[in-house]
Amino acid sequence: MSLRERSPGRTAEDGEDAAGALAEPDGSDRCLSLLPWDRFSAWLHCVCVVGFDLELGQAVEVIYPPHSKLTDKEKTNICYLSFPDSNSGCLGDTQFCFRFRQSPGRKVSFCCFLDQLDRDLPVYLKKDPAYYYGYVYFRQVRDKSLKRGYFQKSLVLISKLPYVHLFRTMLKQIAPEYFEKSEAFLEAVCSDVDRWPPPIPGKILHLPVMGIIMKLRIPTYRDKPGTTPVVQNMHQADAQISMALPTVHEVDLFRCFCPVFFHIQMLWELVLLGEPLVVMAPSPSESSETVLALVSCISPLKYCSDFRPYFTIHDSEFKEYTTRTQAPPSVILGVTNPFFAKTLQHWPHIIRIGDLKLPGVYTSYKPYLNKDEEIVKQLQKGVQQKRPTEAQSVILRRYFLELTESFIIPLERYVASLMPLQKCISPWKSPPQLRQFSQDDFMKTLEKAGPQLTSGLKGDWIGLYRHFLKSPNFDGWFRSRQKEMTQKLEALHLEALCNENLVFWSQKHTEVETVDLVLKLKNKLLQADREHLPVKTDTLKKLQTHINDIILALPEDLQDILLKTGTT
Repeated sequence: MSLRERSPGRTAEDGEDAAGALAEPDGSDRCLSLLPWDRFSAWLHCVCVVGFDLELGQAVEVIYPPHSKLTDKEKTNICYLSFPDSNSGCLGDTQFCFRFRQSPGRKVSFCCFLDQLDRDLPVYLKKDPAYYYGYVYFRQVRDKSLKRGYFQKSLVLISKLPYVHLFRTMLKQIAPEYFEKSEAFLEAVCSDVDRWPPPIPGKILHLPVMGIIMKLRIPTYRDKPGTTPVVQNMHQADAQISMALPTVHEVDLFRCFCPVFFHIQMLWELVLLGEPLVVMAPSPSESSETVLALVSCISPLKYCSDFRPYFTIHDSEFKEYTTRTQAPPSVILGVTNPFFAKTLQHWPHIIRIGDLKLPGVYTSYKPYLNKDEEIVKQLQKGVQQKRPTEAQSVILRRYFLELTESFIIPLERYVASLMPLQKCISPWKSPPQLRQFSQDDFMKTLEKAGPQLTSGLKGDWIGLYRHFLKSPNFDGWFRSRQKEMTQKLEALHLEALCNENLVFWSQKHTEVETVDLVLKLKNKLLQADREHLPVKTDTLKKLQTHINDIILALPEDLQDILLKTGTT
């Protein structure tokens, strides 16, 4: 059974048609009229420059485009999260990322067609409407002309998209030049981004920025997990330099887990179960990369709890996440301030990495599964043979993927059995309900169709499943599956209606019953559009034809009313 994430939205051909319309280079978009800054907003919310003011401390000096909206709370979070803690001693240039909550009650500044693109993404790359990412390029160099003796500034890209590698690459290209050239250069960068095609999953995209073209492909839910279609370098006839990005979102997994690779299987279990985890690192670049690596280790499952690649004592959620009056929340925090060693010492699972004293994983957790010695030997052998870190990361990513698939396939198989049979779907009755998820029934399936079919790992798989079924990750995964299957039932119900001779039915029933049917069918069409049901375009056209034929068979006064009803 494939673990590919299925889109509840549309058929594949519909998605590609829409995507093609959005990407027309001549600007004559069929689906929408793009306004200035709409293309920019498809990728970024805004670009900020954060500097250090002797009187105010960290302050947002520039927000571009100027019309971008940020609340005071969001600006404060960006200010503190854009600078490393003073103890980090980050001289020179440092890159890292952070994640923060969007202020409640704010309208999304740009939402037109992005939802349509979001539906084609794998579940772990879908945007979270409640959070922003901040991608930081921080520079700290000695400067005797300044009162503090140091030049300290951060260029920060604020985005809803979790495309860490893309934005890291972009910042590496533009930030050093920005620090030399200032605002006019920033304006030119943003103008370049406003000419980018929309972030369409599955298409090879060419993104020009300041004389460089980044060539990349955003994954789709149809991609087989663990495969990355290779994006080849271009041969440019002109002077522009081309860069092919092998990924938009992945981090260097092996480099992140290298300090603790004896514990990778236990860390996979802790992330899978949504356990509270804190990563203590000497710098925000190490903390943020490690947190992102942890979140990605259960892919293609989506990590459904909160995670903060870089978290400071000034964060607006600091009190909420460090309180001792209740159990630590299901969250992964990346921290660098030594103050956290005391504040979070009651947390059950602590990962220390980098130059900190006694690196390792501090926990009393006893893993459910027996340790896989083979992967440890394989990685150790790679270190001895000086195997490139990229190759080590490929091995590690494949190991995590196979482990996650072995775990989730029995759940996929059981949940698929909750779907009613197609013969139970009648056009004249409401669509049947999914059967309830029963933990006991699921556990009974494991004896013959459990993870032992795909994994040689021994251990307490039953205990791991029992724990997982109480976790936020199960809740998020099951809700997604439930929604998907309910929409499938609605789509099958629509098809069943289309296959009926509805005009013949209406002739045998009263006008009141016929009007009621027309209104219900119109509601079905609106629902299909609103909820993006997985229905073929031909089915919707056929249903619309049925509706028109029924209406035309009615008296003229009713025709006028019904043709106007339910069309908006």
